[in-house]
Amino acid sequence: MKTHHAILIVGGGNAGISIASQLLRKDASLDIAIVDGAKKHYYQPAWTLVGGGEFDIQDTERDEASVIPAGAAWVQQMVCGFKPDENKITLADGSDLSYDYLIASPGIQLNWADIKGLPETLGKNGVCSNYSFKTAPYTWECIRQTKKGKAIFTTPHTPIKCGGAPQKIMYLAADYFQRNKTNTQVEFWSGGTRVFGVEKYEKTLKKVIARYGINTQFFVKLDEVDGPNKKAKFVGIGEANKDKEYWVEFDMLHVTPPQSAPDFVKNSPLANAAGWLDVDKHTLQHTKYPNIFGAGDAASLPASRTGAAIRKQAPVLVDNLIAAMQGKLLTTKYHGYSSCPIITGYDKLVLAEFDYDNQPVETFPFDQSKERWSMYQMKKFLLPYLYWNQILPGKM
Repeated sequence: MKTHHAILIVGGGNAGISIASQLLRKDASLDIAIVDGAKKHYYQPAWTLVGGGEFDIQDTERDEASVIPAGAAWVQQMVCGFKPDENKITLADGSDLSYDYLIASPGIQLNWADIKGLPETLGKNGVCSNYSFKTAPYTWECIRQTKKGKAIFTTPHTPIKCGGAPQKIMYLAADYFQRNKTNTQVEFWSGGTRVFGVEKYEKTLKKVIARYGINTQFFVKLDEVDGPNKKAKFVGIGEANKDKEYWVEFDMLHVTPPQSAPDFVKNSPLANAAGWLDVDKHTLQHTKYPNIFGAGDAASLPASRTGAAIRKQAPVLVDNLIAAMQGKLLTTKYHGYSSCPIITGYDKLVLAEFDYDNQPVETFPFDQSKERWSMYQMKKFLLPYLYWNQILPGKM
């Protein structure tokens, strides 16, 4: 195995693969290695539809080898550390790889164990989550089996990938309960301060919440789960709420776990004070090491962590990396674009698109804050096709 590459890419997810593909489309002679020990690659945006009974989980999984672009080497190991002052990374087996330029796109870490009792009960006792390939199908089982009582959907106080996902599955479940006339109360327990950060779309979502009769609770985090006794403990966050504690009974509990940058990022010289990969929010270049760039969910960018955001970040990073390699100024800018296709029920979707300033940046010539059948079809059929056939190969 080569121990040096001109460009090392840490992470073989959406960001790493699409960036590698775009770089090789610009210059097929580039010496690029992708470092990732994962054997499988997942189209995670469809897991919401899996949990709602609308998508086959097997169609979200492919072999990682099938998405590695031709011309890139694949180092099939996990990374456990960075040595940026030596232009090296450390692999899980203790060996080092050196580089001229580094692209860090390792994705986000799901901290299931931060919630007491959750790892032991996840996937049984009515406790489910769409944030795992293994447990997403159980969400659909829980929805179908819940005939009465209380269905709780949580979102943590930390940044998460696909910030709208906890609500999407809640709206699908609420629609299912309503259509099937179950006597089920749906509740949303959130570590956030509001339903959605962009007012134009939040207005619609508040109406959706009212339509389903969903109860909401903000400034709280899930602290403990007692699966066998079907009880969840929430604690208040923020100065006004910090001493509050709630034990809530449930029949179904959908958990979105707290999330962070991976430990090997948090504990490295590349991290900012909050533990995220410290990159300039416009150029995606590291704030301290000019030969390092970053994108995706682990980056410190104050943008939503979505595949749509990565699609806009990738060409910016590619342009600026090539400019850096040529000794030129970095002139291409990322302005925080993100998109969140918010499913509000079966065959209904609000396509939220916005920038760093939480201002709408819409693609279509109609009001995207309205629920639409057409946008639901796009989410279910078009976007998975584009992911595998256009985005990962670097064509868009």
